[in-house]
Amino acid sequence: MKLLNAQDLATEAAADAVLSVANDVDVQTLDLAGVQRIDLVFPKFADGRAFSQAFELRRRLGFAGVIRATGDVLVDQLVQMQRCGFSEAVLRADQDPAVGKKLLQHYSGFYQGDATDLQPRFAKTA
Repeated sequence: MKLLNAQDLATEAAADAVLSVANDVDVQTLDLAGVQRIDLVFPKFADGRAFSQAFELRRRLGFAGVIRATGDVLVDQLVQMQRCGFSEAVLRADQDPAVGKKLLQHYSGFYQGDATDLQPRFAKTA
């Protein structure tokens, strides 16, 4: 998962194929033709609807582009975000990207499948 901060966004060029989605939108109603990145919003860290949106985009709708978490994003949410299908996260200004990277490397694997790795661990061959 790629971690970004506000400084990274300041130098980022505006992209035409980006769709910004509020967390109360039903993603099944979106027209994803030509969309390369979807920005999902966490208005506050305790509102997890964007997790469901990301999972639905990956698993049910087969979206293969970039899904970016924006808004009130904390480092302790990153592992769950990655497992739900997020590929990028814009961290809140007071969050340390180094801590986030360390947390993402903490687990070598999971027993359950997730949005991007569908097979549970027991079903995988060596």
